[in-house]
Amino acid sequence: MTALWRAVRALGHVLSGLWIIRSEFGQLTPDQCALMVREWSRQMLRIMGVELVVRGTPPANGPVLLVANHISWLDIVVMNAAQPARFVSKADVKHWPVLGALITGAGTLYIERESRRDAMRVVHQMAERLRAHDSIAVFPEGTTGDGRSLLPFHANLFQAAISANAPVLPVAMAYVDGASGGRSDAPLFIGDTTLVASIWSTLRAQGLQAVVHYGEPQLFQGRDRRAWAQDVRTEVAQMLGLAPPNH
Repeated sequence: MTALWRAVRALGHVLSGLWIIRSEFGQLTPDQCALMVREWSRQMLRIMGVELVVRGTPPANGPVLLVANHISWLDIVVMNAAQPARFVSKADVKHWPVLGALITGAGTLYIERESRRDAMRVVHQMAERLRAHDSIAVFPEGTTGDGRSLLPFHANLFQAAISANAPVLPVAMAYVDGASGGRSDAPLFIGDTTLVASIWSTLRAQGLQAVVHYGEPQLFQGRDRRAWAQDVRTEVAQMLGLAPPNH
């Protein structure tokens, strides 16, 4: 019954978020919009019974490119609850029932990952937003993982930080069972797991903690984007307590 009640309240909260985006966002400043996104996201985590744990220092403002590992659909809510950013996401997310409209309304930039030309378009958009002092967040693994290892970091999107001369901030995402302190698989969204099944698993979890760990900002310093991506991947692995990844 707890999970069902959470689901009902969460759906109501999503619908209220859609209403806010459509009725109020056009009249608010970017800072006011960011504050509303943060408070909406924090309330969503409370409704779902997820405790937010923040380690390190979130960026107070942009320009900054946040680079995080990717575990779940929940990652965007968690990172926005800690400190809102404009996300870059794969294009099929905008077709998710209800959630897609909410994510789109929050200013997400979409990318067709199989298209090199589309990647160049998105990098150009990202660089423009970074020059406008936005915070941009990306998941360079390109898909979700199991949290026990890191997939290779695609380097293409790092070009936006190079072009805009903006710092990159490594971010480590993890989900933890509050009782045992061990890793929780409840929010995983990998393999054959459907979005609905992953959401339901999350709603059923008890004592779930979402940990978002901010590292230290890194500057370009003459590296090419592949070397920079590898260095950030190594730092994310260290924050997660994983073995250094093989490049």
